[in-house]
Amino acid sequence: MKKPDSRQPCKWLGIDTGGTFTDFVLYDGETLRIHKVLSTPQAPERAILQGMEELGVSTDGLQVVHGSTVATNAVLERKGVRTVYITNKGLGDVLTIGRQARRELYNLQPQPRPPPVPPELCLEVDARIAADGGRVSELGENDREMLLERIAALKPQAVAINLLFSFVDDTDERTIESWLPDSLFVSRSSGVLSEYREYERGIATWLNAWIGPLVAGYLERLNARLAPAPVAVMQSAGGTVSAARAGRKAVQLLLSGPAGGLMGARYVGRQAGFEQLLTFDMGGTSTDVALVEGEIRLTSEGHIGPWPVAVPMVDMHTIGAGGGSIACIDSGGLLQVGPESAGADPGPACYGRGGKRPTVSDANLVLGRLQADAFLGGAMTLDSQAAAAALRPVAEAMDVSIEAAALGVVEIANEHMAQALRIISVQRGVDPCNHVLVSFGGAGGLHVCALAEALGMSRAMVPVHAGVLSALGMLTAPCARQLSRTVSGLLDQLDETELEQQLQALAGNGRDELRAEGVDAHETEARFSLDLRYRGQSSTLNLAWQGKAVTQEAFHTAHEQRYGHRLEIPVELVNLRCGLHGKPPGIKLPAVADAGQGPSRAVRVAGCAGQVSLWERAEMGEGQEIKGPALIIETVATTWLPEGWSCRVDAVGNLLLEKL
Repeated sequence: MKKPDSRQPCKWLGIDTGGTFTDFVLYDGETLRIHKVLSTPQAPERAILQGMEELGVSTDGLQVVHGSTVATNAVLERKGVRTVYITNKGLGDVLTIGRQARRELYNLQPQPRPPPVPPELCLEVDARIAADGGRVSELGENDREMLLERIAALKPQAVAINLLFSFVDDTDERTIESWLPDSLFVSRSSGVLSEYREYERGIATWLNAWIGPLVAGYLERLNARLAPAPVAVMQSAGGTVSAARAGRKAVQLLLSGPAGGLMGARYVGRQAGFEQLLTFDMGGTSTDVALVEGEIRLTSEGHIGPWPVAVPMVDMHTIGAGGGSIACIDSGGLLQVGPESAGADPGPACYGRGGKRPTVSDANLVLGRLQADAFLGGAMTLDSQAAAAALRPVAEAMDVSIEAAALGVVEIANEHMAQALRIISVQRGVDPCNHVLVSFGGAGGLHVCALAEALGMSRAMVPVHAGVLSALGMLTAPCARQLSRTVSGLLDQLDETELEQQLQALAGNGRDELRAEGVDAHETEARFSLDLRYRGQSSTLNLAWQGKAVTQEAFHTAHEQRYGHRLEIPVELVNLRCGLHGKPPGIKLPAVADAGQGPSRAVRVAGCAGQVSLWERAEMGEGQEIKGPALIIETVATTWLPEGWSCRVDAVGNLLLEKL
């Protein structure tokens, strides 16, 4: 994020566009202001402009960091542009064949899935290089004439170019790009993912081209509406990039919002003295869970919809369980929750916008864990009668009371989320008991204690401004790049000096890009790592580069922790990686007052014998302690503290929860 002119007043605005709400965090150098508005999925910029108007913030002296769902939604809804895919002769069906993985293992007649690129849009050129970079056949004038003729007839908006071994020599890809009309959005595999694996590289390149014009167009409109404020965009790997460059790398924005949440969780966790975190981001549509152990983990084995996304992104697991997840009785008479969501329009029945189907939010309102007059700080009143009416058919089908049905909905949603947390911890050999469960998102605080108990954890934290933590995290993220290159060979046989030189070359390319965005080269930090595997394996583990001998031993140890064994066979290098980032913005959380106020009133919560105290989080002071059962409300979220749990407020307002 480029530094603003020091002569002007400076404000930073983090904007996270989610499926249900668009969140805002405004920082003026001393204080934070937060805000939420309902998202406008058909034109996300409308909600952004509405929120800024309601905040009363002008664009003068403003720095904007934005997390966008435009790329994600375009992929999930299959609404990309008409895209031609160019590859080598005989390889036009690689994206259709894929890895031949079966979605339904025992279904002998599965429904066919439409190919990523229809056959008529797959064009092949008669040129090829070998794995060692040697020339097999030349790219000729016949190829040029064929491509230009077919593209003129097909009239695409974008072109994806993916040739064999372009990570060794991308001359042919660059030549083809130079032939194409300037009006086309062109994506080269060597510019998107300079790594081996033809299918994964091809999918990443195609996705980048398929959604690129949509993302670029949206960011251009947003830039124009927010001028003169510079706009940076959150990337899937946890750093920011200027909006002008982000449009060319749309595939790197698929986890834009969730990455902001992880940056925020790590930031507030460190402020509270916690490095070992399990994070749990529950919004209106989905829940994202991740493991943070000092640094945020990245993966190159992510997925979006049915497709692999091999570009680096935060390592998280996402499920369709959120406040808007719809509950229903299936054909076998069992209660199911999600993954279908009520979204922002019409939203849960309790929003009073025409929704009729029961959701997790409706269940929490019926149980009293959400208060009808305390939602969004009282700016939006929830409809308790509509929530009860939506749950009534479920209750009748189960032959239980409405409250019992609501409790069942919440418990099933909790089990879905607990299982997701086990996947990213227990299944990776990590004991969650040694970690702190950090909950955020508008709905997270309602479920955090139940999830901690399900995982045998005794500590949890609901960060200050947890309902907008993704937007806050965007303000803590530095301008960054993730670069990679395939270099194959047995680690023992590779020259260490040459490896160092290639890693430094990657860093040099990244510094050039960051310098173009105003980042001082002296303020950048590079982190080098290698993708390693035992010879004969297909999967890799990513290890920090510490020299050949130390890195190789670290691989054996990591393999044993993940898979339970180590092997006495050679270790193979697959990819070099460089993570490069500038200096993070100096965001500081303001301290809360020492003395806090008592509860504002008592309310009824299902399952509790007496009245439950209701606390205003904004009125709670540093060091204040309460015991459950209690409800803690704030403008953008609610925390349910059940019996057997205590809560203490730290210096900046984080709620530190502990099992008694």
